[in-house]
Amino acid sequence: MLLENAKFITTATPSADACPVFAKHVTAKKPVASAALQITACGLYEAHINGQRVGDWYFTPGWTAYKHRIQVQTYDVTTMLQEENEIRILLGKGWYASSISRGSYEPVVGPNSIIAALTILYQDGTQETTVTDESWKYTESGIRYSDIYHGETFDATVMPLEWHSAVVADCRHDVLVPQEGEPIRQTEVIPAVNIFITPKGERVIDFGQEVTGYVCFRTVGKRGERILLDHAEVLDKDGNFYNENYRKAKSQVTYIANGQEDGFYHPVFSFQGFRYVRLTEYPTDELYVGDFYAIVVHSDMQRTGFFSCSDMLVNRLYQNVIWGQRGNFLDIPTDCPQRDERLGWTGDAQVFCRTAAYNYNVNSFFRKWLHDLALEQGPHGDVPWIVPAFDPPSGAFAWGDAATVCPWEIYRAYGDKRLLADQFDSMKKWCDCVYNKGKSPAEWGGGHQFGDWLGLDAEEGSYRGATNDLLLATAFLAYSCNLVIKAGRVLGEDVTAYEARLKEVKEAFMREFVTANGLLTCDTQTAYVVALQFDMVQDKAACAAHLAELVKGNGNKLKTGFIGTAYMMDALSDNGYADVAYSLLLQKEFPSWLYSVRKGATTIWEHWDGLKPDGSMWSKDMNSFNHYAYGAVASWLYGTVAGIRPDEEQPGYRHIHIKPVPDPRLAWARAELDTAYGRIKSGWERCAEGYKISVSIPDGTTADITVGEQVYTVSGGEYHYTLRI
Repeated sequence: MLLENAKFITTATPSADACPVFAKHVTAKKPVASAALQITACGLYEAHINGQRVGDWYFTPGWTAYKHRIQVQTYDVTTMLQEENEIRILLGKGWYASSISRGSYEPVVGPNSIIAALTILYQDGTQETTVTDESWKYTESGIRYSDIYHGETFDATVMPLEWHSAVVADCRHDVLVPQEGEPIRQTEVIPAVNIFITPKGERVIDFGQEVTGYVCFRTVGKRGERILLDHAEVLDKDGNFYNENYRKAKSQVTYIANGQEDGFYHPVFSFQGFRYVRLTEYPTDELYVGDFYAIVVHSDMQRTGFFSCSDMLVNRLYQNVIWGQRGNFLDIPTDCPQRDERLGWTGDAQVFCRTAAYNYNVNSFFRKWLHDLALEQGPHGDVPWIVPAFDPPSGAFAWGDAATVCPWEIYRAYGDKRLLADQFDSMKKWCDCVYNKGKSPAEWGGGHQFGDWLGLDAEEGSYRGATNDLLLATAFLAYSCNLVIKAGRVLGEDVTAYEARLKEVKEAFMREFVTANGLLTCDTQTAYVVALQFDMVQDKAACAAHLAELVKGNGNKLKTGFIGTAYMMDALSDNGYADVAYSLLLQKEFPSWLYSVRKGATTIWEHWDGLKPDGSMWSKDMNSFNHYAYGAVASWLYGTVAGIRPDEEQPGYRHIHIKPVPDPRLAWARAELDTAYGRIKSGWERCAEGYKISVSIPDGTTADITVGEQVYTVSGGEYHYTLRI
């Protein structure tokens, strides 16, 4: 058992809003060969030895399904030790016990607390371990308040005056597990690009890019003077600071100067989503751009995918997708990083999972989150709307289907059977949950549903698109059954029951939602997208043609929400209408991806019209400007424009499908993808004869390269072709 001899320790009395710091003196009695610090918390921690920060991980131990597991981190601290040493550990509430979790985990695992063990191996082969127990002392730190949503207050005038004996916390050891997810790190520093005065006379800093992280600023001021920062994503139509869309999240950082230090400060246990920062209070009128910079914080995943083309707006869109993923993959796949939400919504994660696996190596990231998803499933297999969960409702189609979609997409991308094996019971339980509701679409789609969330064909004042929920629920049940069948065949499991169910569900779909002429009873873009992508109709040609007409009849514009948008481009291009998909991609008027780019977006918006053409806001209530779901279009850039796709029979790009689909409206396009076998490259450019296609395949792999009607099966190497038109 991890940390079995250590004890969870906490303060003798609740520390209210201030963050306590725990300390212990340790003597290294002999020459040290190696030393390791194991540590975790019910909350967040930051450890120091002899005044030096331990490790480069932030927001540790991360966010897990706390009632089931809390990750333990291990650090090599050999070079940090001296003969006499002081360990200090700062404790924050973080996700565990602040407003984001409504305190709901505290009675399950225990109070806000830390647990740690320092193990020293001496050169003579002996070993000594110092663990957290009642001998540790604590006092209040300068962090007077810290909350994930509301921000942080630091008072530099606070000096530890009285140390108290720590008390043992009644916490469970059985939830402790080794670190599994990617570490959260500071990954980039972005200097301020401008400080300006708004029409209202407020001083505002522009960092030029929306990020997730925090501002690091110079600590000026006389003793007791305050620096107070407010954060925002956008300016209003008049150019004024605007953060009403943060709802109840204050996202405010306060620093109280001691009048002596001249250094830099940034929050420790709180992060913000922002591009703009208002100097609500600042002790001097002398402002220097170099005194402010943004630190980008997210799970430190390896970048694997790269795309560019001849259209600069499309390139900016692609960069917005990358920034959206960086901003929302902070230990869990959040919906947004700024308002009073920042939760692991399952629907957002499943529609974006394929794109995520192109952009970055997300194998470990999703493995950790999916393990929590399985642990959070209800007794009948229902999947919470958000993971980690705190007593939320569950069981919505497209959201719960993250249990099947995400494991399969990760398997396609990385070829690792272990994740499929880990999640297979969870996959089956979700299918069983929906199927066992009854024998008809009316029952499979029962309960609360989100539908095609934020679809533009919604009724006035509604967030739900017009597509029939029962049609969508039936299609997603079939899709999940199909994924269970695929996973079961990979694992050698008996899936005959799910094969029978798939046949039954498809027959019900045909009976309920397909007309005599092969079209659908629900005449929406999303209905046809889902029917095509999930192979729910027999006359795919007629349905694809009708979908193309629906798009063209709407001025080559989308009317889809979270569900339809994710699959729209593949539904068109895989069924012979790549030209229509390109028209959607290159559309510059509202609603479109490039509309937001032209409006100055640097991340992906939650709403197509988050910022309306007249400069007004869609709403205060639900209007995030960093919401990655619609960024799912990037998987089409990789998989169709550049044509790089894995082979499900030989996943992880051991065998590769290369089938670029050029369009004359672009002069060139190219993509690169790092895999376990090496880098794949695929690109094309217009020429007099048509298009020149260039492909690079890593050694140790094979590929099918499709050029027009011709398929070339090749091994590792570089290849050049001409697609004549």
